[in-house]
Amino acid sequence: MATTKVRKPFLAVAGGLVLSLAFGLLTATASWGDPLKEAVQSDRRTAAFAARDVYRHPYETLQFFAVEPGLAVVEIWPAGGWYTEILAPLLKDKGVYYAAHFAANTELDYFRQSLEAFGTKLAAEPDLYADVKQIEFDPAAALLSIPDGTADRVLTFRNVHNWLRNDAEQTAFELFYKALKPGGILGVVEHRGPPGMDRETMLTSGYMDENTVIALATEAGFVLDGRSEINANPKDTRDHESGVWTLPPSLRLGEKDRDKYLAIGESDRMTLRFVKPVDGDGEE
Repeated sequence: MATTKVRKPFLAVAGGLVLSLAFGLLTATASWGDPLKEAVQSDRRTAAFAARDVYRHPYETLQFFAVEPGLAVVEIWPAGGWYTEILAPLLKDKGVYYAAHFAANTELDYFRQSLEAFGTKLAAEPDLYADVKQIEFDPAAALLSIPDGTADRVLTFRNVHNWLRNDAEQTAFELFYKALKPGGILGVVEHRGPPGMDRETMLTSGYMDENTVIALATEAGFVLDGRSEINANPKDTRDHESGVWTLPPSLRLGEKDRDKYLAIGESDRMTLRFVKPVDGDGEE
């Protein structure tokens, strides 16, 4: 009897320790098992970039676009590499990240400088970026330098309004359609203006009518597969003096009403997911 009384507490404590260790292991495994979260939370990201997560919600956005290791992902016009810092490490060991930057023969100073800065960024950290496949995208020249049917995902972040300048917006979506495999996903994040905006207002403000963007994708052959309010910002009145560039991070008006625009934050944005039909006839 004495032996029994001694062993019961010991067994209870031992059992509790085993359960505690097992729970801890499961929790750690769950954390380690989410490579997208690891990429977003990496301390290798530029601090100023990570500070914008509160507006851009990269984890939720990429989840919505079903981005995961093992896929061939094309990012359109990565500019300074905000999403590159997440996508390149995520796909480095399993998958392919295509950075579809400006064309090498561009005559625009801004494009050339951006392209050069991007190359410098990749070269500075080869352990992260050596496997990045840099390609070219120029809708005005009907150029996306990737073989047709190569990509599982094509992603574009806040770019559609730029293509209006050369009447190239429809061509852009057609190029995305060709680049994707059947069943592939096109993910679009764009500044969202009030419904019914005319083309000139979209061109000058940087905001786009959501129905116009959907129409562009549909005309190219895509099927709308989902909308998300992940990147919505109800504080954005969308009627600013210098359009979307009035807001951060641009803050084009300088010190004029700076605190007001910082309080609003980045623009209200649509987040749209399109699918390239498997049979090519509008049905998956």
